[in-house]
Amino acid sequence: MTVDPSRHWQAAPADSGHRFDATRRWEASLSLAFAARTMGTASTGAAPMRRTRLTRARHHGPLRVQRPFYPEPYRAGLADPCHVYLLHPPGGLVSGDALKIDVNVEASAHAVLTTPAATKLYRADSHGVVWSQTNRLEVEDGGTLEWLPQETIAFDGSKGEQRTEISLTGNARCLGWEIMALGRPASHLPFESGRIEQRFQLLHDGRPLWLERQPLDPLHRRFSGRWGQGGATVQATLWAAGLTDPRQAVEAVRDALPANPNWAVTQRHGVLLLRYLGDSRNEAWALCQAAWHVLRPLLVGREACEPRIWYT
Repeated sequence: MTVDPSRHWQAAPADSGHRFDATRRWEASLSLAFAARTMGTASTGAAPMRRTRLTRARHHGPLRVQRPFYPEPYRAGLADPCHVYLLHPPGGLVSGDALKIDVNVEASAHAVLTTPAATKLYRADSHGVVWSQTNRLEVEDGGTLEWLPQETIAFDGSKGEQRTEISLTGNARCLGWEIMALGRPASHLPFESGRIEQRFQLLHDGRPLWLERQPLDPLHRRFSGRWGQGGATVQATLWAAGLTDPRQAVEAVRDALPANPNWAVTQRHGVLLLRYLGDSRNEAWALCQAAWHVLRPLLVGREACEPRIWYT
């Protein structure tokens, strides 16, 4: 008797974890916590050294972290930043994937999070099942979080929702970016179908400072309209919250970055926002990196220290 493989897989039990129908859902989660810890003294009579430790790393499914790195020189009075790479071995999201990342940075701690490569959002299956990714970032009073993932590449036909929720308390600081490349122009595969919804939320002491919802639908007139996406294939948003003088920071970014009609920077309610809308991933990435080099000393009193993984 000949067995049809597709019929065999569709008949998989509901609790098998390998459904291939419209109700599939494959979850993965990662919960991280960072805290500042005393490490002894740098020399006799000196103040105790402090270092940010990864105190919680719980995972379910294919989400992991590499061991923490401490590439930055010691600075008196500041906890050494903890650099962590977020790993998703599959390398991308397919229909039914539901990724959740929760990060908590305690008082005085400083965490720098990035990814080793671009995240890929693959084409939806024949059922049109969506994927989802939720990032919940919480920074306590006096803590610092730098959220610096590499870009996301959306394949034609991808369907899903990206959600980033940031909660700050007191004098917490957060700097981060999100870079989205739509389609694969180099392979002559533009983003012509599908739908991706992006949601951003930034709260300070429970008060909303920045709420945003952006649907990316190539069939909607906003996608090609000059008043919307304008046909651009790459977009980026960089934010910085907790700056002592946001207006001064805006001017510093404008002075340091080359003039270009594809980007603009402003601030509102104390949150600096830089936007890019164009057609070059490399241009967007270089812009965000350059802005980060300007803003990091103003935000945390440290020069930018680029993760080595960006160059491997």
